[in-house]
Amino acid sequence: MTALTDTGDDFVAPTGGLKKALVDGAVVAKRNLIKIKRVPDLLVFTTMSPIMFILLFAYVFGSAISAGPGIGYREFLIPGIFVQTVVFGATLTGAGLADDMQKGIIDRFRSLPMSRSAVLVGRTTSDVLNNVIVVAVMSITGLIVGWRIRSSIGEAIGGFALLLAFAYAISWIMAVVGLIVPSPEVVNNAAFMIIFPLTFIANTFVPTKHFPAVLKAIAEWNPVSSVTQATRQLFGNTGTAPLPHGPWSLHHPVLYTVFWIVGLLAVFVPLSVRQYRRAASR
Repeated sequence: MTALTDTGDDFVAPTGGLKKALVDGAVVAKRNLIKIKRVPDLLVFTTMSPIMFILLFAYVFGSAISAGPGIGYREFLIPGIFVQTVVFGATLTGAGLADDMQKGIIDRFRSLPMSRSAVLVGRTTSDVLNNVIVVAVMSITGLIVGWRIRSSIGEAIGGFALLLAFAYAISWIMAVVGLIVPSPEVVNNAAFMIIFPLTFIANTFVPTKHFPAVLKAIAEWNPVSSVTQATRQLFGNTGTAPLPHGPWSLHHPVLYTVFWIVGLLAVFVPLSVRQYRRAASR
């Protein structure tokens, strides 16, 4: 096997081009999933947190919050919990890469005849698959507490696909963070400081109509709000009240979310590959 050559194309290996990058990425993704199998605590604690959120908000705060005409708070809540969970789940990408950097595993990958992008493709893909498991567990929990999908099968599948696509885009941001900061702990702390307010200054848990003016404006254009509104529409969890006058982002949440997904991938995929090349060469 030939050694990896340093060409100008971040996604090109010595042979096979993009196909080899995807094949090598699948191998790395399998490696990451095996790690989860061998350390099941990772999956257990990842799923326990959203389950606790569902139970706490549904039974503690649910009786005090009005979601709007024709919709119970639990149906309003579950799509928001979905979004918060997959966004936080995307931080596994950054923490995993930082951990591999710290332990020297990236250096071992660097010495192999594999595509430079394979580590990133594998890492982000495995974390999407992890999110699939988490969303499935959350869906079962939601059904138990009273959440229902009131749309067609196609729309429901579209809602789940949009969730996972948004999480995938966020994971590439976390990949850049994980390649810059020195440890998984720093990644988790940095991500928490950004993602926590991002998911709460949104329509994830409560309607934004009573927000202060500045926070309301931020929430209305926050991509977390748009993906939450989009999933509520696709799951049929919007109630009977017509949409109030508001920004374009919430009247066309699916399209607005797709714009964000495409934009984030266009910026952070090449940026993360470039940062990986710099980090691996240090």
